[in-house]
Amino acid sequence: MSDDGFIKHGGGRHEGPARTSPYPLSRLSAPHELVDVAREIQQADALLGAVTGGKLALIARQIRSLQEQARQVLDAARRDGELHRAACNFKKRPGHVYHLYRRADGGRYLSMLSPEEWGGSPPHAFEGSYRLEVDMSWTPADEIEEHGEAG
Repeated sequence: MSDDGFIKHGGGRHEGPARTSPYPLSRLSAPHELVDVAREIQQADALLGAVTGGKLALIARQIRSLQEQARQVLDAARRDGELHRAACNFKKRPGHVYHLYRRADGGRYLSMLSPEEWGGSPPHAFEGSYRLEVDMSWTPADEIEEHGEAG
């Protein structure tokens, strides 16, 4: 090291303060060899690959979950539309349970009478019971407890 604080090397390699040297200048520092640097890069690449792979796997699971949720929303919207299009001779009111029947000709209608209220033998094929919600969606009777009593 010269009097001005700069390190002088033969062959003009690094001239400047020791803190700016791209390689070790002290006899006490670990030697940096090309092989060590390459190994460090390889280890970093392997770790980044594992972390990236894990993140991508998580995103793939989230995408599948969102696709399933979208399918459920579309199925419910289709069902709700079909229930609203079923023949009905009364004003439907949110919070009430209605019963869907299918005639022999394929026509569907809503009734206030359950199969039990028909004495166990309704005049047409029973397809299910649904509660009309405030948002005009329908909740299947077997899901009313988990959906909440009030809708």
